[in-house]
Amino acid sequence: MAAPYIALPHQQRLRADTPPLDDENDYIKPLDGHKPIFHGGFDSQLKQVLRDIDIHGCEANGENAFFVADLSEVYRQHLRWMRALPRIVPFYAVKCNPDPYVLQLLARLGTGFDCASNGEIEAVLKLGINPARIIYANPCKAASFVRHAAANNVGLTTFDNVDELDKMKRYHPSCKLVVRILTDDSKSACQLGLKFGAPLDSVPRLLQRARELDLDVVGVSFHVGSGCYDPDSFRDAVHRARRAFDMGKEAGYTFDLLDVGGGFGHDNFEMVAGVLGPAIDHYFPDEDFAPGGKQVAGKPNGLRIIAEPGRFYVHSAFALATNIIAARRGEPTAADTEPETGKPQVMYYQNDGLYGSFNCVIFDHVTVHPKVLTLGHEYAYEPTIVSPGVAVDSGDEAKELQPCSVWGPTCDSIDCVRDLVHLPKGLQVGDWLVYENMGAYTICAASTFNGIRRSEIRYTLGEGQLAETVKHLMLQ
Repeated sequence: MAAPYIALPHQQRLRADTPPLDDENDYIKPLDGHKPIFHGGFDSQLKQVLRDIDIHGCEANGENAFFVADLSEVYRQHLRWMRALPRIVPFYAVKCNPDPYVLQLLARLGTGFDCASNGEIEAVLKLGINPARIIYANPCKAASFVRHAAANNVGLTTFDNVDELDKMKRYHPSCKLVVRILTDDSKSACQLGLKFGAPLDSVPRLLQRARELDLDVVGVSFHVGSGCYDPDSFRDAVHRARRAFDMGKEAGYTFDLLDVGGGFGHDNFEMVAGVLGPAIDHYFPDEDFAPGGKQVAGKPNGLRIIAEPGRFYVHSAFALATNIIAARRGEPTAADTEPETGKPQVMYYQNDGLYGSFNCVIFDHVTVHPKVLTLGHEYAYEPTIVSPGVAVDSGDEAKELQPCSVWGPTCDSIDCVRDLVHLPKGLQVGDWLVYENMGAYTICAASTFNGIRRSEIRYTLGEGQLAETVKHLMLQ
């Protein structure tokens, strides 16, 4: 039986002086040495942590940056997926955020898992997951990783070249192969076609080689690129996948798996679903995959359809709070009576940067948006800035803003989080900023360059009925 909590390594508590909450309903008690999961939304958790940090007297690392992870946001996104794409089984892209609690919750929700290495496979198998719920979606694998997959009965895997077929024949001949085809990913933030994907005109040759090696090819996969912003990219990719299915039939295979990959964003998901669903219905009609149009058990039309969403699930579930550890203010001159709005007047230094959680600025091409948590050491949640000198405020009077830059804590001058952003005057050393939507491709690639620790995580179930449902799932 699976343990009710993930085996998390012990880490220094964010608030060494704070006793456990009195109300047993406010948090899930962990096993000894593991992190609890609290109850409450982002705002209440941020306030709780800040209230217990003594900026002026804490020990080294006592004011470190920290994440708040709201697991109910992961659950909310799962409900959103099931409403919009009920035919498609999500296989969560572990690479996006391999947080153990996220993996545990998704496992309880019945998702599959898209793994890219033996390490990710092990992280999923530790949850007691059936290997059949894993797709090893890396077309170019190390030989030792292939042997590891074979030893752990992970059979479903992708390929896009002849050499990979030879490797699979030698080390994992009983695998179930999925040919990954090249698609148009020019409308995505991260274009993966530069590295992976077989052009359609090469697919017959790959399938011929697979037949020669007596390998079982069961379907087709594609990936329109991470952070796709054009829903029509999915329609074109599904069309290409259908052509690859027909090539499989000509080669003597009967494909029954379509993997539509990732690229699902947070903001345009329903638009993408509105294109993807009808495209699948058009290019993969029922009568083509079930004799007489009859349904096959477990498959809506005899065709199994999966996807590899990552950021869709975790993007909004994590917020990162950073402490302003230093500031450099420009010396005023006679010519500065009306400072340039496009030139930073203050350089703020915070305790997480590009070598840490903000690696997403480089690797994921993200522009992050700081909000003010404290102003003059008073809690003051600052709204998003939409244009220079103007704040969209929710009830409070708009604050006077000034152009600033925000820098990370390392000694590298590349460590600039924002080269120009408008923040309120009065922001001081010791104040806190918060960055929402920091769950995707952040923690997973953070380093400890300059000996600076990775930001820790405070977990919460969220609020209301969703929180109760998540609590029940986590305690199963």
